[in-house]
Amino acid sequence: MGLALILVVLFRKTFFRQNDPGWLENFLRVIGLLAIFLGQLIRVSARGYKAEYSKNSHALIESGPYQVVRNPMYLGILLIGFGVVLMLFNWWAVLLFLLIFASRYFPLILSEEKKLQGMFPGIYEAYCRRVPRILPRLFSLIKISVKEYLPLKPAWFKKEINSIIPLLVLILLFFFWRR
Repeated sequence: MGLALILVVLFRKTFFRQNDPGWLENFLRVIGLLAIFLGQLIRVSARGYKAEYSKNSHALIESGPYQVVRNPMYLGILLIGFGVVLMLFNWWAVLLFLLIFASRYFPLILSEEKKLQGMFPGIYEAYCRRVPRILPRLFSLIKISVKEYLPLKPAWFKKEINSIIPLLVLILLFFFWRR
């Protein structure tokens, strides 16, 4: 990540969009902000839910955000990163981001899945057949109440403050930098 940041700073004209904001640019910024906001909410919900219901990782969680995807925290990271890329970077950077995300997180996801299969034999395999790995099924989102799959508590936000504040600072810097 540090190398990526250095490359972006050194070659900012290559990575950042240089054109004047038109309707498409503004639309992408709004979509980016929404993706960042949703990603952060998913992360807060997933981390808080896991901390509250996992019994120190000795119970398989199949409810809350874990009923629509097996890896909601990674989905949150994906949405946050995608939102930042949409707001700031050229189109081709979306592909680069997805490649970097996949190369960084899919080996980690596979490793975690192997561990969970060992901890919860049979149960975890059935869970995997019902619930997608990282992208939710639209039908799942429609048939379940948002409160059920995206529960949020104020205390959970406090635990995520170390990721929320830098994200807010980044967004504010972006808007002031563009003016």
